[in-house]
Amino acid sequence: MTIGRYPIRQIRRSRQIGATFIRHGFGFAWEQLQPSVRARFGRKPLAPPDVPAEALAEHFRLALEELGPTFVKLGQILSTRPDLLPPAYIAELSRLHDRVPPAPWEEIRAVLAAEYDRSPEEVFATIEPEPLAAASLSQVHAATLQDGAKVIVKVQRPGIRGTIETDLAILAELAAGAQLTPLGRLYDLPAIVDDFAHTLRNELDYRREARNADRFRRNFAGEPHMHIPAVYWEQTTHRALVLERLRGIKIDDLAALDAAGVDRGAVALYSAQIIIKEVLEDGFFHADPHPGNFFVMAGGDVIGVVDFGMVGYLDETLQLELIRLYAAAVEMDVEGLADQLVRMGAAAEDVERRGLMRDAGRLLDKYRGLPLRDLRAAEMMADILPIAFRHRLRLPPDLWLLGKTLSMVEGVGLQLDPDFDMFAVSAPIIRRLAWRLLKPRRPLSRELLRRRTELADLADRLPRAADRLLRQAERGDLFSVRLKEMDAFLGTLERLATRLAISMIIAALILGTALLIPSTAGNPAARVFAIAGFIFASALGAWLVLSMWWPRRKR
Repeated sequence: MTIGRYPIRQIRRSRQIGATFIRHGFGFAWEQLQPSVRARFGRKPLAPPDVPAEALAEHFRLALEELGPTFVKLGQILSTRPDLLPPAYIAELSRLHDRVPPAPWEEIRAVLAAEYDRSPEEVFATIEPEPLAAASLSQVHAATLQDGAKVIVKVQRPGIRGTIETDLAILAELAAGAQLTPLGRLYDLPAIVDDFAHTLRNELDYRREARNADRFRRNFAGEPHMHIPAVYWEQTTHRALVLERLRGIKIDDLAALDAAGVDRGAVALYSAQIIIKEVLEDGFFHADPHPGNFFVMAGGDVIGVVDFGMVGYLDETLQLELIRLYAAAVEMDVEGLADQLVRMGAAAEDVERRGLMRDAGRLLDKYRGLPLRDLRAAEMMADILPIAFRHRLRLPPDLWLLGKTLSMVEGVGLQLDPDFDMFAVSAPIIRRLAWRLLKPRRPLSRELLRRRTELADLADRLPRAADRLLRQAERGDLFSVRLKEMDAFLGTLERLATRLAISMIIAALILGTALLIPSTAGNPAARVFAIAGFIFASALGAWLVLSMWWPRRKR
């Protein structure tokens, strides 16, 4: 049933959302919305609670927890976006709880029966009605397959998809209604909500999480200290994920680790090396490394990892940008740091550069000369957050996710071993990554072939493009007004096109012969030929420069 163009369910949920935020002291935000959007969220109470400004961040977190899974997930994602919210809000959102009472077994059994088109008892030899864990989107049950394999079954909570779709529709309308507010003038709010919706819908597809687990297993195929559970694809569906069951001690259960005689320092080292390899070598990392997802398995030297729903990606381009940013920071080059942030698109072209350089300089001064042992990733993140918010630094979300991930890993490492040094562990891998990214990525022969193909294609297309440009100019289509002395203009344009073509050919010759010289070290005749070609091409380049400069000198 609908009222106007909105389903009754959506209207009721909108009013619940509006009432919840107003009750937690956000009536001032309600006032900023357009009247047509405000009407959807019910009437504002005449006397909203007087929440102190310093408590608003905590109340924001409480409101999200009260509104359920969609808003809890929204808060978790916002906790990785310090460009959107002040540091106090980011700190509060990092404390969000995703623990809810489990759904009744009969409802979970109905979900499994719908997924398998038969009863769960036909699929599994045994399945425990009492869950091992419950969260807002799913809960986990222990089971045994018909062949005796011990597994866990992650089942989506009944009705959760409909709830999330309703909430996403409301958030999309809220974002559209807030686009005319001061916040909307700074950020593309509908795009942010659209990205969030895409992320959340992906998380509801458990086959995607299964593919993530398989990818991690391939990446760590030769790693003796990490174990990724096997995926049972035959029993895995959109709403049910079946994985090998891991047994071990939670990585933060220090008493149990000590009782089992586990070397905590070694465990801290292994866990850090695993995350650093994911980030710096694979560019694909587990983005939810809280202690509940890591187990120390029998023997004490193997770490089992679970929950692959939230992952981060760093491609080679982004890794290279990070290395350049790191190099500017190491050299205390605040101007270079600001330039690199603009180049990455993290800072707007019109950013207030003096202020950004001042804040970056103060941050670098704080850590100048400190030994690695005294550096803490969590503290550095806390110092970066206010700068990011003040200057609206829009780093890719995966980078903020990376910062949060490293801080969590460091926190676990310090619990296990008070002398744990994240930066010392990562230093050799950073050096190896820098070399891999900065060295030529292709063999010389392949690079020459690729460049030759590109330049040949350009040389082929350039005359035709120049001809089309000239014909458009002759017809008067190139400009909206007629130019005087068109013949002279066209002659100049033709000479410009000719010089451009010759310049590209000479540049190709210089580049090709320069790249060819190192590969002829064992062949004197070829080396002489390559050097002669380089000299000839350079002479042609000098002639071209003189031919352009000399007429101007004569005039």
